Amino acid sequence: MGRFADTFLDWAVMAQYAPKIVEGAWVTIQVALAVVITGIASGLALAMLRAFRVRMASALIVVTVDVLRALPPLVIIVLFYFALPAVGVQLSAWVATWLSLSLVLMAFAEEIFWAGILAVPKGQWEAARSTGLSFLQTLRDVVLPQAVRLTIPPLTNRTIVITKNTALGAVVALGEILYQAQSAYSFSYNPSPLLLGAFAYLVLFIPVVYFGRWVETRFAWKR
Repeated sequence: MGRFADTFLDWAVMAQYAPKIVEGAWVTIQVALAVVITGIASGLALAMLRAFRVRMASALIVVTVDVLRALPPLVIIVLFYFALPAVGVQLSAWVATWLSLSLVLMAFAEEIFWAGILAVPKGQWEAARSTGLSFLQTLRDVVLPQAVRLTIPPLTNRTIVITKNTALGAVVALGEILYQAQSAYSFSYNPSPLLLGAFAYLVLFIPVVYFGRWVETRFAWKR
């Protein structure tokens, strides 16, 4: 136990690199929030567009979503950061990570929202249309409120999984927690910063997990 403490709990090294870990935590929070907002919003927009059942648009959405769900997020990040410059598009590590994870979350969110829309009974559509509401009004005011509540549990779980993938940004030198911990390990020749980084992830994401449970309990549809 003493040898473990000397190796992984070097308090002097931890104190030296703690500010860098905190800096990385702030970057992680920024990217995660941006991913959640853009990913869920764009996924909802695609599901609504698909609800109009325009054949070409629906086919394009399905193909795009399937491709994004099939590709590992790390592959997408690497492609955006290293491949796009070959065609004249230069993305920063922050933008490449944010855009990649947003697209992945968008793909999963679209499928989740679409499943929620399909789960709303057909009678709800017919009753709303019979009162004189347009298709868009029916979708917005009658169907979506029910569909969104149906999708809260799977959407919450998927969002948590995607936001934890911010650690993949370390591959393209994004200064988030893992990158800062690895850099500190390289400079100090001591793994204590890695343990400090792991603790930082726990501090950030355990509240997110409990918040997700609260959202599911508070807003999920109760049949």
